[in-house]
Amino acid sequence: MHQIEPGILYEDSYFGVTLGALISPSGVIMIDAPLRGEEARAWRTILLNQRGGINRVLVCLDAHPDRTLGARALESTIIAHQNTALVFRNRPTIFKGQSPESGSDWETSSDSIGIRWASPDVTFSERMTLHWGNVDVILEHHPGPMPGSLWVSIPDSKVIFVGDAVLVNQPPFLAYADLESWITSLEHLVRGYKDYFIVSGRGGPGTIKEVRAQIRFLKSVLDGFEKLNRKDSAPEAVENMVNPLLKTYLLDNELRERYAQRLRYGLIQCYARRYRSTNEMGDSEITTEEQ
Repeated sequence: MHQIEPGILYEDSYFGVTLGALISPSGVIMIDAPLRGEEARAWRTILLNQRGGINRVLVCLDAHPDRTLGARALESTIIAHQNTALVFRNRPTIFKGQSPESGSDWETSSDSIGIRWASPDVTFSERMTLHWGNVDVILEHHPGPMPGSLWVSIPDSKVIFVGDAVLVNQPPFLAYADLESWITSLEHLVRGYKDYFIVSGRGGPGTIKEVRAQIRFLKSVLDGFEKLNRKDSAPEAVENMVNPLLKTYLLDNELRERYAQRLRYGLIQCYARRYRSTNEMGDSEITTEEQ
């Protein structure tokens, strides 16, 4: 567990996404959940021992299973964007885990199968402020990686948690991406939060340099898609984009194979959604549960 400043923490040692927490006499705000149930329970115990107030809420930065499967074990009120709540309404009650090989962390954890989802209790559309004692915590919708993606910021401390909008030394998840909105969100991050401590949803602290690198990556994906579309290429043609895009990361062989599959899957899904009708997508079409 790492302290950004008193009462503001992040944790990057659990399997899955990077977590955040704000601890005050008013209670604890948790940001995302550990993937594995036993780790979620351990995280809850650690936070209870920090001597915060009795109130406890969990903010889910989007609907990805890596950050939402462990939510029930945290036993708290769950806040998410309204688009994330829509995803949950379309999911089966119990996670069945049919693997689409999307390069997600849950695919390598057999403990994930059979977990019962915990749906959001509170939702919002564009912006929500939690008056947490003497501190205001801002929840804002910033679409990109998924329709319900949001950021959590603490303006007084200049700290922001951005989820999968920025990933540190690993390729992004593209299957549900709105690339233009994602780029717009990141450009806003560069302009409006350049003096903030940025916490990525995967990899811990990020920098403005890494945000700009993420923008360049997404623009490269867009350029590649446009070239393929001008040739009326099938979604599978994006395979040729995988290795050039992967060269921007420093990876060992094991991660390289896994992240190549993440890119391959995401590129196919994203390209098919942009340029092919639902009927043409066929087996390439994804379901919300599986990413």
